[in-house]
Amino acid sequence: METLRRHVSGSVFEPGEPGFAELATPWNVAVRTSPAAVVAVSTAQDVAEAVLFAAANGLLVAVQATGHGIASDHDGALLIHTRALEECTINPEGWARTGAGVTWKTVLAATAAHGLAGLCGLAPNVSVAGYTSGGGIGPMVRTFGAASDRVRAFDAVTGDGRLRRVTAESEPELFWGLRGGKSSLGIITATEFDLLQLPYIYAGALFFDTGHVDAVTRAWAQWCPTLPAEATTSLALMQLPPMPGVPEPLAGKFTVALRFVFTGSEDDGARWLAPMRSAGVPLIDAVAMMPSSMIGMVHSDPEDPLPATERSALLTDFSTDTVEALLQAAGPGTGSPQLAVEIRQLGGALSQEPDVASALCHRDAAFGMHTVGVAAPPELPAVAEHATGLHTAMNAWQFGGTLPNFSAAQGPEGFTSSYTPQVLDRLTELAGKYDPNALFRLGQVPAR
Repeated sequence: METLRRHVSGSVFEPGEPGFAELATPWNVAVRTSPAAVVAVSTAQDVAEAVLFAAANGLLVAVQATGHGIASDHDGALLIHTRALEECTINPEGWARTGAGVTWKTVLAATAAHGLAGLCGLAPNVSVAGYTSGGGIGPMVRTFGAASDRVRAFDAVTGDGRLRRVTAESEPELFWGLRGGKSSLGIITATEFDLLQLPYIYAGALFFDTGHVDAVTRAWAQWCPTLPAEATTSLALMQLPPMPGVPEPLAGKFTVALRFVFTGSEDDGARWLAPMRSAGVPLIDAVAMMPSSMIGMVHSDPEDPLPATERSALLTDFSTDTVEALLQAAGPGTGSPQLAVEIRQLGGALSQEPDVASALCHRDAAFGMHTVGVAAPPELPAVAEHATGLHTAMNAWQFGGTLPNFSAAQGPEGFTSSYTPQVLDRLTELAGKYDPNALFRLGQVPAR
């Protein structure tokens, strides 16, 4: 490790040293990680030096910025922490360049002055690089597609320790794999991507109380197929605890939240939303015109670390029978321990193949389902077991796969299920080329 310290301008932390535990802990604090060391890099060259050191010393490599996409416990690996790669350049002509440590929250704040917006996720406190490398399925996905489809270029360090400029022209194979392949082929140090000319959106959430859960869920299932591509929506069965930050009408109650983002006019958005506003009496109606930079308010995901268990799947449809199965497994009165069970409508622009192909799969899935349970670590196994039962109850509508950014908690199985056999084979083949020492296989591409 002293050798590594001499070769990087950043800092190296070993177990027991001040700073190690903070950097090694992911966003989900229920996951205990045990890397051999953490390298808090300050430059892209630091990343290259750390990868070369890992190869020379027989260490696997893991990467972390905000810690949301953990795929394993990092046991014995060299953890490369990229939070300090903070470059954020906004070009008023409509594109941006961000370092691997930059979050969407930073990008949204920086683009607002230009009337621009980034195609971020539902939680803007995640990193641009990690989110985009997993495809990037956000709250405007039906209108604008996946964030990875808007990438112009990456700077990335591959398993041979080379820092590469990756574009569709210069490195077509790597460009294909980095867009959707997570960190299976390399560590992204910077991303360049197109922005949206979108200063305002009609967006927010409707919340209904327990007595309206059944009617609202059934109405939402019938309403979704009528929506144009300008609308992206999701529905969540929620049980928020009484704690600071949770609105009083929702605290300690079983509610249903309808999330809605419309990229057209306010009048058109209100017209499309009207059937759901009349499906019940909302406890809270927070749908209105807002700056695009405030899109994180739609889902209002917690930013502080939590002990959680998550599970994800894709669905072929969300029909009357699907609603019945969902409510029987996780509706009011079932004793469901899940904090949230979200159904997200997909389709629209996501289902269209981009001009430049990528590793992102399962674009033709109609809906996604994601469960989140939050509890003290000793109670999490029971919550996870319930989530498994819930997903089993939905087997009849399972699409047969997941999406990379939603499957990290499921480890290698989740990674594998994010791809078709053909794409997984190609990723594995490319990993042999760009990661000859199999440094990045931790929790992802099967060992060769």
